Amino acid sequence: MTQRAQPVDALLVVDVQSAFVTGDGAVPAAGRLVDRTADLIARARQDGAFVVHLQNDGPPGAEDEPHTPGWELHHPVEPGPAEVVIRKPHDDGFQETGLGAVLADAGVRAVAVCGVMSEMCVQATARTALALGYRVVVPHDAHATQDIPAAPGIGGAVPAATVSRVAAYALGSDAETTVTAADVTFAAPRRAAGPPPSSD
Repeated sequence: MTQRAQPVDALLVVDVQSAFVTGDGAVPAAGRLVDRTADLIARARQDGAFVVHLQNDGPPGAEDEPHTPGWELHHPVEPGPAEVVIRKPHDDGFQETGLGAVLADAGVRAVAVCGVMSEMCVQATARTALALGYRVVVPHDAHATQDIPAAPGIGGAVPAATVSRVAAYALGSDAETTVTAADVTFAAPRRAAGPPPSSD
C-alpha cells in the first residue's frame, strides 16, 4: 500500500525542456516522465497550488542554449499569479534567481520537485529548499536522468534509474522520496503565512 503525501502548496518543474525529453538527447523513459510531470502540473493548477517552471540557460553551443529549440519548455505554461517561469544559470534553481523570493511572497510552505536531471538540477534545487526550511517531496517516478557511461579504471555503466534513485536517497530522511507522482496532493498556499518554518 502506498502512502499519500500530505498536500504541498507548490510544484517546481525542473528543466523539462525539449532537449532533455525529445529526440536523441532525451532521458530514458522520457515519455513516462512527461506523462507524470503533465499530470502533476494539471492537478497543481486544479487545486490552486503555485507552479514554477524552471528553465535552464545552457552555455553557448549547449543543447539548452537560450532561444534554441532544445531550450524551449516542453509543457505549455499558463502564466498568471500562481504560475511563473524562472530562468536559471546554475543547477540550483535558487542560486542567482528570484525563486526564493517568489515562493516566500506566495506563502509557500511545502514543495514537490520533479523534472531533470535527478543528480544535478533536481537534487540541487531540492537540497536548497530543504535548507531553507521547506517541506520537500520528490516523487520517485517524476524525475529522471541519463545513464552514466562506463569509465576505465572507475567502473561500468550505471543505469539512469539507479542514478535517479541514489540522487534522491542522498537528500536524506528529511525529503520525501518514496511516494509516486500519483500520491502527491496539492493545496493553495496561505499567502499570509510568511516564510517557511526553520528546520533548526
